[in-house]
Amino acid sequence: MKHHEFDQLQNLARINQYYPHQTMPREKRIQRWAELLEADPQRLLSTLHETEYQPHAVRAALHCDNSAISVAFNDPVLRAAGMKNDTYGEAKRFFELSDRQLHKIVCYCHFGATVSAATTASYIRARHIDRPQGIWARLRDIFVG
Repeated sequence: MKHHEFDQLQNLARINQYYPHQTMPREKRIQRWAELLEADPQRLLSTLHETEYQPHAVRAALHCDNSAISVAFNDPVLRAAGMKNDTYGEAKRFFELSDRQLHKIVCYCHFGATVSAATTASYIRARHIDRPQGIWARLRDIFVG
C-alpha cells in the first residue's frame, strides 16, 4: 500500500472529504429534485415502461437513460446526500416514496414515452412539496394516492 499526503492525493484523484454522504432531510431532497427539473423545463425525459406490472425485483432494478430519476442522480448534491444510482428502487428508497407515488412520477402509462421536465417538476411540487397539510389532506392521499 502506497501512502500519500492529502495534497498529493488531490492531484491524483478528486476527493470529497464529506463522502459517503451529507445528511439532507426528505423534504429538501424532493425540493432539490424539483429544482433540478425546473432548471431545464423544456427537456424531454424518458419514462419507465409499465412499472406497476413488474415483479418487485425487476421493478427495483428498472432504469432508463435521461429519466427524471437520472436527472436526480446526476446531481452531485443528491449523490453526496446518499443517492447511489438511478434505478427505480433507489429513487423509491432515497426519496422515501411508495411504489404508487413513484409510479405516478415516472411511468409511461401517465405520460407516454417522454414527458417534459416542467410537467414532472410540477407534479412533484403539487403532490410532495406544496401539498396541503391536515387530516383531510392525509386521508385524501391514502385513498387517492
